[in-house]
Amino acid sequence: MNHNFILTSESVTEGHPDKVCDQISDAILDACLAQDPLSRVACETLAKNNQIVIAGEITTKASFSPEGIVKKALKEIGYEYSPEILNILSQQSPDIAQGVDTGGAGDQGMMFGYATNETAELMPLPILLAHKLANRLKEARKSGELKYLLPDGKSQITIEYRDGKPFRIRSVVIAAQHQEEVKLEDLRQDIIKQVIDPILSAYDLNKDQIQYFINQTGKFVLGGPLADAGLTGRKIIVDTYGGLTPHGGGAFSGKDPSKVDRSGAYMARYLAKNIVAGGLADKCGIQIAYVIGYRQPVSLMLDFYGTGKIEEGKVADYILKNIDLSPGGIIEKLNLRQPIYKQTAAYGHFGKEGLPWESTDLKDDIKSLL
Repeated sequence: MNHNFILTSESVTEGHPDKVCDQISDAILDACLAQDPLSRVACETLAKNNQIVIAGEITTKASFSPEGIVKKALKEIGYEYSPEILNILSQQSPDIAQGVDTGGAGDQGMMFGYATNETAELMPLPILLAHKLANRLKEARKSGELKYLLPDGKSQITIEYRDGKPFRIRSVVIAAQHQEEVKLEDLRQDIIKQVIDPILSAYDLNKDQIQYFINQTGKFVLGGPLADAGLTGRKIIVDTYGGLTPHGGGAFSGKDPSKVDRSGAYMARYLAKNIVAGGLADKCGIQIAYVIGYRQPVSLMLDFYGTGKIEEGKVADYILKNIDLSPGGIIEKLNLRQPIYKQTAAYGHFGKEGLPWESTDLKDDIKSLL
């Protein structure tokens, strides 16, 4: 289905209050998995002012200090303060555990995955660039290139598509937390030269008439949890595909892989990416749905958006016959009981090298369907 449209996607830096909470929740998850791979973790974090609340359910043999993890995460981000920490973690509900113990899903829900060949990473270009811009803000701050930058920040990019493909960049938005003394005009020029241009120069798109919106309010000194409340799982579109595709009802961070909100979404991405990498379609969206306590998915839907070289139903049949989509099967296939999750808690869960769901080791088998 080739058509014309305009798509905007956003990202946020690791110092954004919601991302602070995601990183704390996933750091606690990693600490549990590092000692006890069978840990069951559902950890939520709330941050506001000088207070951080850690809540949820954890069943683990691991020994760790939640307070120490919080302080380390804040320091790594760049926040130099010692918060008051309220720890209200408890064990997983036995009513939920009885369904997971038998290999069933930990909850009901639907998960989505997506891939497109419009970028080398097989990710939609708008969210990929938004992440690169936000990450570049971090690099310029931590390297000292722009010494006046502080940890909080946002990026947003709008791209015009023609015939279903990226045609030109229409606008770029950057909100960068900064020290009081920097002049706004200097900051805006530096951001274009040191942050935006190095990222966009690598892409062959029409850039002649880009609108720049940089610190549009004129001042961004107070940021992070001191300026706004943060909460785990509140940036779910940032975490996935930038609004180009549907999103399930669950967030990812702070959840161990027995939670299909996370592992199911990772498997959907893995399958979609291998389908596109294998040449079966230029674009692929996948939905998988589960019921609590039940091992196998109750539905699997594929959509090639009119770009397929084969019928979606044939590929779906192949997946159901050859891939174990139970929670345990996904965990084993993608080797998900590893402490690898904190790295996903900022700048997106998809399109990053080295993560198991980004592997294309299935593409040759899938390609045989052609």
